[in-house]
Amino acid sequence: MENTYTVKQLAALAGVSVRTLHHYDACGLLKPGKRSPAGYRLYGPYELYRLQQIMFYKELDFPLENIAAILDDPDFELTPALEAHEKALQARRDRISTLLETIHKTLEKLKGGPVMLTDKDLYEGFPKGNTYREEAVAKWGREAVEKSENNLRKLDKAELLKLRSRFDEIRSELGGLMHLPASHPKVQKVIHTHFELIKRFWGETVPEAERLAAYAGLAKLYINDERYTQTPDGKSDPAYAAFIAEGMTYYSTHPA
Repeated sequence: MENTYTVKQLAALAGVSVRTLHHYDACGLLKPGKRSPAGYRLYGPYELYRLQQIMFYKELDFPLENIAAILDDPDFELTPALEAHEKALQARRDRISTLLETIHKTLEKLKGGPVMLTDKDLYEGFPKGNTYREEAVAKWGREAVEKSENNLRKLDKAELLKLRSRFDEIRSELGGLMHLPASHPKVQKVIHTHFELIKRFWGETVPEAERLAAYAGLAKLYINDERYTQTPDGKSDPAYAAFIAEGMTYYSTHPA
């Protein structure tokens, strides 16, 4: 016989409040599997796994309304979702580990220790500045890059706002598909739209024959440079970074 938990027991098990579980029930995010003869909420294995998913997505800074849409999607699968969480949290762990090592080395240096610390080492783990622009200049030349930038500058305010809005829409669309494999047709359809918008930014900077390879290179920056995947309020979003990068990499070898 499978274990069931009352709302109080589940709250203690998961480390959340009873009030939180009541709220999840009221908004439809986590309904009890059944009720006891006395009317008490009872949660079984399905609800335990769903609550775990809710907590993972919250840990990765997803708003509750997005979590509900993801979990209620008919295509949602638990295994790919857990694999995506694993990648996102590993990326966060690696970056935090690098930052902690930077702190450790800096402290050792300030305390007069024997640690070797270059000026560059002071900033290991932080997002890099104009990495992508510098790489583009190195590969295609400053004149080509500046020509592309000038093309963008020619867009009027309304056109720029429209372009920015479309990127925000893509972010939202992909955010609602992160429970799917990056190779899933639904994901790749959005990635194709993203690729077409990126080409507008490139203009003639990147030759047609090299655009897919350049797109794959850009995917790496989505992991290594937080500016590309920050939330609108400036927070780091490693889950989205890992997901869109995987989708871009797949697209670069399987274009629509």
